[in-house]
Amino acid sequence: MVPPDSIFGVVPIWVGVYVALAATLGVSGALFYTRVVRLVLLGRWEARFDRPLRRFVNFLLVFVGQRKVVQRVSLRDLAGIGHVLIFFGFLSFLLSYVIFIFGDSAWGAFSQTLLTEAGARAYAMYLDIVSLVILSALVWAVVRRWLVKPHRLSFDLTRSKDAIVIVSLIGALMLSTLMTEAFYVAKGGEGPESSVIVGGALGRLFSDAGLGIDGANLLHGLFWWAHLLLILGFAVYIPFSKHMHMVATPFNAFFRSLKPTGAMEAIDLETAEHFGAGSVEQFSWKQLLDGYACAVCGRCTDSCPANISGKILSPMHVVEDIKDHLLEVGDDIRAGGEASDGKPLIGGVVAEEAIWDCVSCGACMEECPVEVEHVPTIMDMRRHLVLEESKMPESAMDALLSMEQRGHPWRGSEFSRTQWAEGLGVKTLSEHPEAEVLFWVGCTSALEAKSQRIARSMARVLKRAGVDFAILGEEERCTGDPARRMGNEYLFQIMAQQNIETLNRYQVKKVVATCPHCFNTLRNEYPQLGGSFEVVHYSQMVDELIREGRLRPVNQVVGDVAYHDSCFLGRHNGIYDEPRRIAKAIPGLKLVEMEPRCRERGFCCGAGGGHMWIEESRGTRINHVRTDHFLETGAETVGVSCPFCLQMLEEGVEAKGEASEKKVKDLLEILAESVGEGDNG
Repeated sequence: MVPPDSIFGVVPIWVGVYVALAATLGVSGALFYTRVVRLVLLGRWEARFDRPLRRFVNFLLVFVGQRKVVQRVSLRDLAGIGHVLIFFGFLSFLLSYVIFIFGDSAWGAFSQTLLTEAGARAYAMYLDIVSLVILSALVWAVVRRWLVKPHRLSFDLTRSKDAIVIVSLIGALMLSTLMTEAFYVAKGGEGPESSVIVGGALGRLFSDAGLGIDGANLLHGLFWWAHLLLILGFAVYIPFSKHMHMVATPFNAFFRSLKPTGAMEAIDLETAEHFGAGSVEQFSWKQLLDGYACAVCGRCTDSCPANISGKILSPMHVVEDIKDHLLEVGDDIRAGGEASDGKPLIGGVVAEEAIWDCVSCGACMEECPVEVEHVPTIMDMRRHLVLEESKMPESAMDALLSMEQRGHPWRGSEFSRTQWAEGLGVKTLSEHPEAEVLFWVGCTSALEAKSQRIARSMARVLKRAGVDFAILGEEERCTGDPARRMGNEYLFQIMAQQNIETLNRYQVKKVVATCPHCFNTLRNEYPQLGGSFEVVHYSQMVDELIREGRLRPVNQVVGDVAYHDSCFLGRHNGIYDEPRRIAKAIPGLKLVEMEPRCRERGFCCGAGGGHMWIEESRGTRINHVRTDHFLETGAETVGVSCPFCLQMLEEGVEAKGEASEKKVKDLLEILAESVGEGDNG
């Protein structure tokens, strides 16, 4: 856009432009500092500066490449494409402001010197077309948000007045671009910018309608200044709007956690001033930054099993409400006082019920296009409730008490840790300390009657493949996973240290686990406490045994199996293909996907986050929702790779009255049948 010659024919145009720019930068900078930077820095310190190259690549993929924005694009949901068009249009215009506004206003030949005349012409024509494309995308977005109303845009935060303001500002910017070009052409302007297509057509239309040169010149100046003031006004408005995410997202992408999403951060119990987070300053600075990065798109809440099943938890509301609370009380906290709004964080800003609704499945984080980490924030509030206020559901208290007294959460179990292995000739490490592999049985597979068939199948498969293995037997204790997810970090660390000492005493090198929760804890969380071992899930080991030819599924097991992805195996640890390869290796078995709720978009069985033992608060049971997904496939059997999933889906099938027709089996059971080692116990 060619700048006007001067202001009122007296003041050089560059003076007005740079005075306005300086004033805007001053006001906007002060707002960013007071409303964002200094409040985020209230959070506790957390080191997020390791592996800078990987962080930079993630920034490029997430922010510049818009990877997570487009990951769910489909014919039913093209919102990601619309966002990408607007985003890259924004980048294009941002660069154009530097060249055509701030450059050309200071020196009229700047753009042509920098780009050449042909380059300036091409860029001007490109911006002209982009303006029309963005206007079209905005019209479609308005229709979609306020008329079509897809579910994820039905939440109150996604339908705020702020969205209308933002759409209106962007639309006004695009219209003023086209009008500025049009009136430049109408007044007889020359040079590269006169070749624009849309603006040129409008300009010729105005001229044909009788608009004179003087009128066109006046309107060109008015729309040029209107465009500039809209840009500068937008910069001032951003710290007050949800579009603060445009500024916060690059930092959020760069500083995202590089650790496995299933690994909770350890608390130094000896030096920590607080356990978890009961007020905003007790969150980390990254957790506070999450609120500013949130795009209020609704994807997290729309994918949350708790919310879908009728619970009050909304991951989007959690991070947004914490940010709003930070804005309300941050200055008082900075001044050394207490939060003055009289509203506590937990129980006031975020409901306790919502905190306990979370199943820690990570679906919200998987869907989030701006790398907000909802689950750690929720878990930190849960830790505060348990460790500092001793508040928890009664069912959680029962499980934690059983873990303290008996070393496992199955309070009513009468089994020992070795009864499942009777008649199988399985040795313990005390009997066979030189075993190559430790089979970590886990509390559920050892002590819960229905799940014991998983342990027996595993032992039979390992024996069939000639694997030299042993178990810990009565020396095995719960990994502590349920305690950590229920908020009792103290109990988790005690149990973890006991297990680490046992494993180190036997000089264990390789561990195979049937439970994804045990696998995740042993692999990703024990190293925090000094316990570093090679840990694999059975699906990884068995898949390798089959590919090496050490295990040969030969017997046909005819039927359709719909595979259910465990959250702690799939989403949190990226293990999707190995279980599927096992299923495909079994003769006669047909693998069916529970689309679209499979792989990365898998739906929790409802047992995560300690909910194997915590009763759900309201709405439909999550496992019943997941059971419906299975029944919709028409498959005869739902296959799992987790004892928690086995129990939850079996209960779901029974509750739906389908137990006589539909079966729930671990892939190990089906494989054991195929290799001739089926469980007859």
